[in-house]
Amino acid sequence: MATDYKALKNGGFMRQKQKDRFSLRLKVVGGQLTAEQLRTVTEAAETYGQGYVHLTSRQGLEIPFVKLADVENIRQVLAKGGVETGVCGPRVRTVTACQGSDICPSGCIETMTLARTLSDRYYGRQLPHKFKFGITGCQNNCLKAEENDMGIKGGLIIHWLAEPCTFCGVCAKACREKAIVVTEDKVEVDRAKCNHCGRCVKSCPTEAWQGQPGYLLSFGGLFGNKIERGLELTPITGDLNAVLKVSDATLDFFSTYGRAGERFRFSIERTGWETLAQTVKEAAANA
Repeated sequence: MATDYKALKNGGFMRQKQKDRFSLRLKVVGGQLTAEQLRTVTEAAETYGQGYVHLTSRQGLEIPFVKLADVENIRQVLAKGGVETGVCGPRVRTVTACQGSDICPSGCIETMTLARTLSDRYYGRQLPHKFKFGITGCQNNCLKAEENDMGIKGGLIIHWLAEPCTFCGVCAKACREKAIVVTEDKVEVDRAKCNHCGRCVKSCPTEAWQGQPGYLLSFGGLFGNKIERGLELTPITGDLNAVLKVSDATLDFFSTYGRAGERFRFSIERTGWETLAQTVKEAAANA
């Protein structure tokens, strides 16, 4: 029986230059694996590879030099240890994420639960071309959200309270966008300059600034043969359900308007940014 190389690739087995050898991509959501999963990967790499793994640029793991004859064996070993094989081809890929507010002092949003939610909702969904989600917890942008087909960046929706404020000016010094001006008895915020970094909230010694976790969404990023920065088409939102509804609408848009072999960015440019903008704004409004 002829080997179905396309099916193997769709299941994470990528052909190497060596005959009948594959680099096996594993499913890693948000860059996290348990210690038990790592032990399973070690066993698989030692038994069916060459005793090492490759860390990809998108927080993934690959086991090189898997033999064609061992494809089913390594699948069984990995599954027993709770490790899934990855996907390739025209579908939703691994969701990447930084550690977010659970770990990072700069984090504005909790990222891992969101990464798992998106992965459970979309991972492996068939599309005209590959589609990548990237989640970063704050404006430090460690995960480079705008490089993804859809990026999600954490921010804070800020609110100033007059009563506890001592007008010390620490928030104005902390604001890198120069969006805050403090006088002896007044605080003014230029909302057009505010990038929702939350440094005012995190630096305030009297808790005069409060911040609600919010999500900044970008669309159409590319980082490969052509480099394009994703664009923000909706205002920051603190509604996680709105993020999911916009994500649904974005993938539906790509399914409807995308052409086989065409990256999402090029589908947007061909169809018109205003068409996508209207689609995602309506989705957010109806969440």
